[in-house]
Amino acid sequence: MTPPSPALAALGGAPIGRTHRKVLLVVSAMFLFDLADLNTFAFAAPAIRATHHFTVQDVALVTALSFAGMAVGAVLGGRAADLLGRRLGMSAAVAVLSAASLLNAVVSTAGPMAAARALTGFGLGAMTAIAISYLSEVTPTTHRGRFQAVALGVGLVGIPLVAFTARAITVSHPASWRWLFVAGALGFLLLPLVLRLPESPRWLLSRGRTAEAEETVRRFVPDFRGGGQEEPRGTLPTAAPTARFRDLFAPGQRRNSLVMMVVWAFALTGFYGFQSWVPTLLADHGQDFAKSMTMSAITTIGAVPGAFLATPFIDRFSRKHLSVALGLIVAAIGIGYGLSSSTVAIMIFGVAFAALSQAYIAVLYSYTPEHFPTALRTAGSGLGNGAGRAANIVAPLIIAAVYTAPHLGYVGVFVFVAGTWLVATLTVAFFGIDTRGRPLEELHGRTAQDDGVPGGIPRPAATH
Repeated sequence: MTPPSPALAALGGAPIGRTHRKVLLVVSAMFLFDLADLNTFAFAAPAIRATHHFTVQDVALVTALSFAGMAVGAVLGGRAADLLGRRLGMSAAVAVLSAASLLNAVVSTAGPMAAARALTGFGLGAMTAIAISYLSEVTPTTHRGRFQAVALGVGLVGIPLVAFTARAITVSHPASWRWLFVAGALGFLLLPLVLRLPESPRWLLSRGRTAEAEETVRRFVPDFRGGGQEEPRGTLPTAAPTARFRDLFAPGQRRNSLVMMVVWAFALTGFYGFQSWVPTLLADHGQDFAKSMTMSAITTIGAVPGAFLATPFIDRFSRKHLSVALGLIVAAIGIGYGLSSSTVAIMIFGVAFAALSQAYIAVLYSYTPEHFPTALRTAGSGLGNGAGRAANIVAPLIIAAVYTAPHLGYVGVFVFVAGTWLVATLTVAFFGIDTRGRPLEELHGRTAQDDGVPGGIPRPAATH
C-alpha cells in the first residue's frame, strides 16, 4: 500500500477547527431543507385528498414518481460531482430542488403534481449523494461518523417542522397546503453559503490539482506547510485518468457496489414505507383527520434525537455491527406498530421507530462513502442512494396493493416494512465490510493521487 500524501495525512488527522464547523453548519442546513421538502407531500397528502379528491392510487403515483426523480438525481448528480466537483454539484442540486418546490405549489392534479415532485426529487437525490460524500472527504478520520450524524440530526428537525406546520395550517384550512411547498423554495438562501464552501481536497488531488488541494487543506489545517519537503512536486501527476462509471462494477469494487445497492434499496423501502404512508393510513384506519395529523406529527419528534443517538457510538464501534443491531430492532418495532390499536401504543412504537430508523440512516450515511475511491465516491454513493429511491418507485404501489388486499390490509403493510429492514440487515451482516477508524485511502489501497483509477480497474476495497 502506498503511503498517504502529506496533504491527506494532515487532513485526516486534523483537529476540529473553524472551517470544519462552517462545513458542518452549511451541510446541516442543506439537510434541513432536504428532509423537510422530502416529507412535505406525505403531510400535505391528507389535505390534498380532502380538497382535490386524490385517491390512494394517486398518492402512490405521486410518491413513486418523486422517488424516480430522486433515483435519477442521485445517479446523475453523483456522477457529475465526480467530474465537475463537489461544491458545484451541491450548489446545482440546491438550486433545482428550491425552484421545483415552487412548482409544487401551483399544481393541483395528480399528473402535474407527480411531475413537479419528480423534479424536486431529482434535486433531493443529487444533494444527498454529493453531501454525504463531501462531508466524509473533508472530515478528520475519527469524526467522520459523528459529523454525518450531527448533520442528519439537524436536518431531521425539518420533518417535525413540516409535520406541525401542516397540522397547524391544513386542519382548519386544507387548501392552504400550498404554503408548505412555498416554504421549500427558501433553500435559495443557502446558495451563497454553499458556493463559498472549500472544495474537497481529495477530489482536487484526484484531478491532479495538487497546488489547489494543498491550499484548500490549509483552510482546514492552518499550520500545514505543504508536501514539497516530503515529496518532490514533479513526481505528482498533472492530471489523473478519468474513472468510468462502469468501474463501479469492476473486480475489487463490484461487491461493495452491489452491497450498497441492496442495503439502500431495502432500507429506504422500509423507511419510507413507514414515513410516507403513516398519515394516510392512520386517517383511513378509524382515526379522524385532525387526530391522525396530530399523531403523525408527534411521531416525527423521535426522528430528531434518533440521529443524535448514534453520535456517541458511530465512531467508537464498527458501523457494520451498529447497522445490524439497529436494523433488527427497527424491524421488531415495525411489527409492534402494526399490531398496536391503542393511541398510546401507536405513539410509543411510532416515536421509537422514527428514532432508531434515523440512527440507522446516520450510520448508513457514514458507511456508504467509505465503500468507494475518491474518483468514484459520489457516483458510488449516488448509485446506492439511487437504488434505494428506485426501489421506492415500485414500493408505494406494492404497499397500496397490500393495504387494499382483503386479508392483509393495515397490519400487512407493517409486516412488509419489517421484512424490508430484515433483508437490508442480513445483507450487511453477511457481506458488509468494517471501515471503522480507517483513512479513506487505506480502505481502497492507494493514495488520492492514484485515485483516478488507472487502467479503469479499482483495487480491492477493505475486507473483513
